[in-house]
Amino acid sequence: LMRRRPPRSTLFPYTTLFRSRVLIQVLDKLVDAGHTVVVIEHHLDLIKRADWIVDLGPEAGDAGGRVVAMGSPEEVAATPESITGRYLAPLLGEGTVAQPTTQKRRRVASGVG
Repeated sequence: LMRRRPPRSTLFPYTTLFRSRVLIQVLDKLVDAGHTVVVIEHHLDLIKRADWIVDLGPEAGDAGGRVVAMGSPEEVAATPESITGRYLAPLLGEGTVAQPTTQKRRRVASGVG
């Protein structure tokens, strides 16, 4: 008997710079063709290219789930409550990563909150 391969998914996790570049090219082609693209992502290179961001948080699990910031990448970067915005700001030329002042400092494993 021959085993059938499982169907390939059009959505895939990526870990390399090459794959992220390929994904960005695919997303750009979809947008250029007039499609709406919704992406759930933590990769700053993708986030900074977005037209609109909905940043949920401020933490994960029970400490999260509310909208912390919404808007363009620049608007999110200018929102003090947004952990993502703090890491996004330097990529947009808006300063360095700001440390939280009112929140307890925490370690961010992925580089983005």
